Amino acid sequence: MNQKLFRFEDLAIWQTSIEVGDELYSIADTLEAKRLYRFAEQLRGAAMSISNNIAEGSGSASANEFRQFLNYARRSCYECANILVVVQRRNQIDENEKQRLFIDLANLSRKIYNFQQSIRI
Repeated sequence: MNQKLFRFEDLAIWQTSIEVGDELYSIADTLEAKRLYRFAEQLRGAAMSISNNIAEGSGSASANEFRQFLNYARRSCYECANILVVVQRRNQIDENEKQRLFIDLANLSRKIYNFQQSIRI
């Protein structure tokens, strides 16, 4: 029995945010192993914020409120991208890894935006 109990579990944007979050968490784990705790903490928090806001927003009573939570999720994509720039500039990840994750984050941000626009007010 694999019954879904929460609305967000069926949302493709939430599923993608979990996948991207896993990749960002792996980088954070590497940063933490190098004793770069602040970078790791910031990246984990921003990555988790994407899926958290999608999930939290899906429980909203109004379309406007759900749209606002989706906006927070999109902004967290941008925060993750910024952190990756700093981490790459500090030579903790290479340019190719940063670029691959940028593409993932940009695609996710676009999907969140498109979903946000489809919600009727």
